[in-house]
Order: sequence, then C-alpha cells, then structure tokens
Amino acid sequence: MFNASLLFFITTAVQIGVEVHGFQSIIFKDAKQDAWISIILSFLAAHIVVFVMFKTLEMYDSDDIYGIHLDVFGKYIGNLINLILIIYCFLVYFAIIENYTEVINTWVFPFLSPSFITITLLILVIYTFTGGLRVMIGICFFSYILPLWILIVLLYPLEYSNVNYLLPVFDNDFISILKGAYSMTFTIVGFEVFNVLYPYVKEKNKAKKYVHLGLLSTLSIYLFVMLISLTFFSGEQLERAVWATLTLFSIVHLPFFERIELLTICFWMLIILPNLCLYAWSAYRGLTRMINITEKKFIIIFAAIVFIGSLFIRTRTQVEEMTYLFGEIAFCLVFVYPFILNIIVNIKKLFSKKKAKKSGSN
Repeated sequence: MFNASLLFFITTAVQIGVEVHGFQSIIFKDAKQDAWISIILSFLAAHIVVFVMFKTLEMYDSDDIYGIHLDVFGKYIGNLINLILIIYCFLVYFAIIENYTEVINTWVFPFLSPSFITITLLILVIYTFTGGLRVMIGICFFSYILPLWILIVLLYPLEYSNVNYLLPVFDNDFISILKGAYSMTFTIVGFEVFNVLYPYVKEKNKAKKYVHLGLLSTLSIYLFVMLISLTFFSGEQLERAVWATLTLFSIVHLPFFERIELLTICFWMLIILPNLCLYAWSAYRGLTRMINITEKKFIIIFAAIVFIGSLFIRTRTQVEEMTYLFGEIAFCLVFVYPFILNIIVNIKKLFSKKKAKKSGSN
C-alpha cells in the first residue's frame, strides 16, 4: 500500500518516456504551428478517460481491472480480455526498449551492439522489479525530481527563438488539429496502469485528484517542450527533425560539458525505468489471475521474450512502423475501451440491483 499523493509522481513518470525525444515532428505533420493546441486536446481527452476509469474502479473499491473483467465477463471471456491487456503491456514495454535502444545507438554509441544495450536495460529492470512495488514507486519519485534540470537546459534555445513561427494561430482546420491530438496517443499513454495500481492506494478518495494533477504536470512539460520547438525550428526543419528535443540539446554548450545531449540521453534511462517496471508489473498482476507464477520467474521469462523479439527489429523504419501500430492499439485500449467497460459495468450493476430487489420482495 502507498499514499495517494505519490500518484502525482507516478502519473508524470509513466507519461514521460522515450517519445519526448521526437514527438514534435509527428504532431506537426498534421497540426503545423497549432500543434500545441493538439497537445492540450490530447490531455483533455486523458482527463476525461481518467474520470471514467476511476468511476469504474470506485464501483469495486478494492479490485483492479483484471478482477473487474472476471466479475463482469466471467472466467473465460474475462481471462481472454485480461490476456489482451497483458499482451498490450508487453507491446508497450517492447516499444519503449526498442525506441530507447535506437536513440542510444544513433546518438551515443553507434558501433555498440543493440543487443548489448537491450540486455543492459533488461538487467536493470529485473533488478528494480524484484525489489517490489515500493521500490518501483520510489523510482517514480526520483525520475520526476532528479531530471528537472533538463527543463532548465531547454531554456537555452530561447535565445534563438522566433515567436512569429507560432502565427497564425488556429490557421489549420479542426480536423487537422484533432489528427495531431490523435498522434499524441503513444506519447501520453501510461496512466492506464492505475487500473492495476488502484487497490494498493491507501486513500482512495484522494487518488483521482492526484492523478489529474499529475496529468496537468505532464501537460505543462510537453507544452513547454513543444512551444520551444515551434519557436526554434522553422516548419520545414521541424517536420524533418526525427529527434527534435535532442537537436535542441545539441546546441547547448557548457564550459564543463561540450555535448549535453549525451548526458541527457544517458540520464533518460532513469526516466524510462518507471515506464518499463510498471508495465511489466501490470502484466505480472494480470498473469497471476491466470496462473501461479513468482515475480522472479515472471520477469526473467518476460525479459527473455523481449530480448528475442528485439533481435527482429533492427532498422529505423521497423521501429517507426511498430510504434505507429502500437499507438493505434493503445488508442483503442486506453481511450476507447474504458468507456465501453464503464457502460457494461453500470448495466451489470443495474441488473444486479433489480435482481436483488425482486429476491427481497419474494
């Protein structure tokens, strides 16, 4: 069990990941200079989803989404849906590993074997995961506090910024802005892990508040990075920039450190660690509903499957296609499914009440 206030740090920790390195160009292709509006809309959608998600969880008080599925759909269909969520957690975990490995290979160690980088990350996750949920949540706290200096470094490019790049505002049609918001899907997912964490929160009545505050914190970070990118790069430059955030870091030169982007990339390992651990833990919690398996055995098998899968992903095109596909899957499971589940749960509760009344009258 942990305090509800820690949900603030967990929210930001699971939403800030490897996609921060290059999310700008993806949104800009659709929304152009109104990309910052797309970010606001995407987080507005996230707030609505979280509201609905907690409404569903509050009906069960001490059960997670896996238990809700078993109660609503029964053993067989419930376990099938649980298996889909477990696979989803694996896919997101895999995508994070592959994206970060590619960044390391491109910017820091171009001649280092991707397999070596993957193994190093997996060992780090195994060590943290076996420490238990409290250790993972502690990592979330530090992954929020310690990297704050990175945001200060991003103020440096403001010296070369041009505010006119933001104009004209609302020049693009609303559909294009919505497409930009949709493109943010894989970037801002992560809050769905609260479907599994909820039973472990001490003050459940305060949980929703801290998650919403965490979403606002993450929004401010993404908005900050996007506005700096929009004012620093011209439209053509930003559209071509694969890792716009890293390019911003590369222009910063400190007297005691020449290539600050190398430091931030290595430091980013601390930022993605909570993502990896909590997705693995969410998958583990789902699997324990189906089979009896220890944490240690699970994470070793999980890591082995991830490593084998990583051997088949080697090019930038493959990583992009994989991330796009996972983004579409995430949209369905994170932004659409909670509404469907909430409706089904409400209908079931309604029928249960009517049945109870009939039984009472008899």
